[in-house]
Amino acid sequence: MQGRIGLLLRSPLALACALTLITLVLVALIGAPLVKDIANTQNLRLRFFPPFSLDHGWTYVLGADALGRSMLAQLIVGARTSFLVAGATVALAAVIGTSIGMVSGYVGGLVDAALMRISDIIVTIPSLLLALSVLFVLEPSIFNLIAVLAVARLPIYLRVSRAQTLEIRERVFVEASRAIGATSATIIWRDIRPLVVPTVMTVAMLEIASVMLAAAGLSFLGVGLQRPDVDWGTIVSEGREYLTRAWWATVFPGVAILVTALAANLLSNWMRSSGDPLQAAAMGASASREEAARQ
Repeated sequence: MQGRIGLLLRSPLALACALTLITLVLVALIGAPLVKDIANTQNLRLRFFPPFSLDHGWTYVLGADALGRSMLAQLIVGARTSFLVAGATVALAAVIGTSIGMVSGYVGGLVDAALMRISDIIVTIPSLLLALSVLFVLEPSIFNLIAVLAVARLPIYLRVSRAQTLEIRERVFVEASRAIGATSATIIWRDIRPLVVPTVMTVAMLEIASVMLAAAGLSFLGVGLQRPDVDWGTIVSEGREYLTRAWWATVFPGVAILVTALAANLLSNWMRSSGDPLQAAAMGASASREEAARQ
């Protein structure tokens, strides 16, 4: 763990992405409760108030929307909702999918075949179509959105964990555990899980960006979250009607989605590379050469 942190500190791009995500999360957790009332306060006198002006205080530095609501406050509140949906979806799908995948890979046989066929069925249904259908029937809410997105992404974690489990279960230390009488549950938890989790965490980091984009897309189509549960996609959807008159109502939340998704993708790529011993050694040697050249 310390070696990976040291490698992160010597990787400027990965470090910048990590700091960006940490800053956004802290702003969402700390700032959202403070500006929640401001985000929902309408002031028609400030309708389409332009950005980059402090005439009406710092909360309107990014302008106002069609109802005179502070764009900055809405972005902060939307950040909390966006990270909540993405984080909860990824966590739920990762825990359930990884658990099922490890059991499927270790037990094998009919259980493995049945679980894989269910996974194939879920994969064949487009996730956006599945989400649209379910959310059209059910009331759009944070819980329903998290549930439907988590179900759509279960096969990703199931297949990744199953593939690793199929290889790990044949190793010598697993055979040794069987020989001393360890139960299947003990072997999966104690021997297989520690080797599967790092890969799953890398996939989960990449999936945060995908889930955030999917949630924003559903909100943009009008079947995602509705006020007062606003996310960045909702803000983009509401501002698109006034794009030629108030570009900031759409551009700023779009930029927030872009920056977050890009930082998460780049950081996940770094995590995958740093988790590979050969690539990690090459990255460390390259960073050492750069430090020596600067000195």
